[in-house]
Amino acid sequence: MSLEVIGAGFGRTGTNSLKLALEQLGFGPCHHMFEVRDNPEQLPAWVAASSGETVDWNQIFRGYRSQVDGPGARYWQELSEIFPDAKVILSVRDPNSWFDSLRATIVPFINARGKHDDDLTNARAEMAYGTIVSSIFNNCIDDRDHVIRVYEDHIAKVTSTIPEARLLTFDVSEGWGPLCNFLGVKVPDTPFPRSNSSQEFVKRVF
Repeated sequence: MSLEVIGAGFGRTGTNSLKLALEQLGFGPCHHMFEVRDNPEQLPAWVAASSGETVDWNQIFRGYRSQVDGPGARYWQELSEIFPDAKVILSVRDPNSWFDSLRATIVPFINARGKHDDDLTNARAEMAYGTIVSSIFNNCIDDRDHVIRVYEDHIAKVTSTIPEARLLTFDVSEGWGPLCNFLGVKVPDTPFPRSNSSQEFVKRVF
């Protein structure tokens, strides 16, 4: 099994809802940061990747049909080359509301590294710092203008790199239609999943 869908969107762009949607459409299991939380044996490989070491992406995503959110989204370009037949979904949302959500959820978790109640959670926070704050945002996650500029530059890079036929730029508020059309599957009779609001994130993580 190899990846059929690569998620290039940053965390807090509806990635958990997208994960649930992909799994409902038959593209599961879908890898998400929560997979690293729930499967601690995955952590060493992601720590190695965040440290710049060469990793076996086929092994990391063994058993998964799709991937969204961090830490995988950080490596969207490498994954798009390793899995050339996979389609790419760039999840997006309004930049300012995205920043506000980031600051309310992921940032406090990362900033508490070394202060969480257990070593495993601290190790995940350190990995997230290396993968997200250091690698993507150049160690600055507090400046709204800087962070939003990086976010918008990321969108521009993905859309200019991935061929149009292979890429869907997707806001989860659009629902099933664009996603199902892109993947060539039937629209389900059930509502599009809505999951992991900022409040839910805080409850789940803290």
